[in-house]
Amino acid sequence: MAESENRQPDKVPAEARPFAAPCNDLNPSDTLRWLRAGLQDYRSALGLSLGWGGFCFLLSWLVVWLAWNMGGLAWLIGLVSGFVFVGPLLAFAMYAISRKICMGIQPTLIVTLRAIRRPIANSMVFAWVLLVVFLIWARAASMVHIFFPDTGAARLEDLALYLAVGTAVGAFFAAICFAASVFSLPFIANRNVDVVTAVVSSVNAVLRNRWTMLVWGMIVVALTVVGFVTAMLGFIVIIPWLGYATWHAYRDTLIVDQWETLPLSS
Repeated sequence: MAESENRQPDKVPAEARPFAAPCNDLNPSDTLRWLRAGLQDYRSALGLSLGWGGFCFLLSWLVVWLAWNMGGLAWLIGLVSGFVFVGPLLAFAMYAISRKICMGIQPTLIVTLRAIRRPIANSMVFAWVLLVVFLIWARAASMVHIFFPDTGAARLEDLALYLAVGTAVGAFFAAICFAASVFSLPFIANRNVDVVTAVVSSVNAVLRNRWTMLVWGMIVVALTVVGFVTAMLGFIVIIPWLGYATWHAYRDTLIVDQWETLPLSS
């Protein structure tokens, strides 16, 4: 009798599960807890954190240097497009570190490299989706520029309208990328899930927790600005820190265990 009570529910086949993992209701104050947990993980794996952070710092400067010396904006767009494929792999490394710490295991470099290799197929599919969104974003930005009178003596009203429209377009596409990726990447890293289910689960969780995720998005933007203001030196701390914090946000938000045992008809 005791054995049956303690037995975990059987997992249902992937094709019989709901299209999206259920999620918890969040509070904006949860974002501070994620930051604290991420900072604690950074300290617990200080060597790995500094190593991956330093790698991100050097990679960022390499992108800027190549764009500056190889042709400006066109090269920058191409390099950023390439970074779309590298970014998820770096994120998987951060998630693996936090996951091991949560399990009470000291993470190692080998563990993080294995974490990058396992979900690489799904991460590439996701990267292609992001790349398409990025290219549409770049095209929309160029269309906004076409309608701005580039005469060298534009009126203040025209400049304000241009900035407002450009900001709105950028915010729209940034929101799409944020909603699609904030929980889907750790979901892909943690479970054997297809990209569509991961993205739908992420978007659903964001829409159900709009205010909390708005606060989280503003925090991410603010810390990213700090990274650029410090000549990207701040990314040595900021990128791993945000990666760890995102892992804790994912664990608090998506109820993955329930999704794996919940039939589609439920």
